[in-house]
Amino acid sequence: MISADEIARLSPAERLKLIGDLWDSMSDSEAPFPLAQREEIIRRLSSFEADRRSAVNWETLKADLTARKR
Repeated sequence: MISADEIARLSPAERLKLIGDLWDSMSDSEAPFPLAQREEIIRRLSSFEADRRSAVNWETLKADLTARKR
């Protein structure tokens, strides 16, 4: 196990990576999300997937915004 002193000697980037690694090591059933947060995540992911079908790429958006400036 890594000690608090060892963690304190890590750079901010290394500590963030450690946090991510620890989080990723947990299974879905171990993640401490209340039911309301889990439901919100599911709702947002569903919305993201639905909206993705109507999304435009950067080049199209950029061209549209450039045309609006004129």
